[in-house]
Amino acid sequence: MINNQDNGWEHIASAFAAVRSDTGRDVIRRWASALPSGGEVLDVGCGSGFPVSSTLVEEGLTVFGIDASPTLVSMFARRFGDAHAACETVQDSTFFGRTFDGILAIGLMFLLSEDDQRKLINKVAEALGPGGHFLFTAPHQKCEWEDVLTGQRSVSLGKAQYERLLDEAGMQLNSTCMDEGDNHYFDAVRRFARTD
Repeated sequence: MINNQDNGWEHIASAFAAVRSDTGRDVIRRWASALPSGGEVLDVGCGSGFPVSSTLVEEGLTVFGIDASPTLVSMFARRFGDAHAACETVQDSTFFGRTFDGILAIGLMFLLSEDDQRKLINKVAEALGPGGHFLFTAPHQKCEWEDVLTGQRSVSLGKAQYERLLDEAGMQLNSTCMDEGDNHYFDAVRRFARTD
């Protein structure tokens, strides 16, 4: 049975971890180079920690991870013995009640409803220190499809809408790029403190 709280990931956690490739590591490595040496990063939807968090650790960053799948969080905790990990949904997470130099949501944003995507962007803005970076993946164009692994509805709001939501949250879209697997990345920077 698929648990709606984890968007179906617990149901396929072991299979998902087994098929993860190192696609995107170069993008993550370049993004990490813009962060302070030894900086603290939150991996939202961290999964088992490969390849995103493992790349961040290789780059000398301190990693915190959250994921709604108990199986994936357990794999993450085993992989990084001294990393902070929490099993919670992005909707309910407090992001450890702290701020970060960088936050990533790789392969997660488009799995959320339109409203939850907006809320996540606002939550990220509140959890980033000034000048902090937010990296996430979603198709460049506005579109909907069924996720191959979970069977759940996926939706990209498209570049124009993401840029508007980031701006409203106090972040500026810094750049976009694609990796060797044709995954599209958005890199945003928090430019000022929220006043609302």
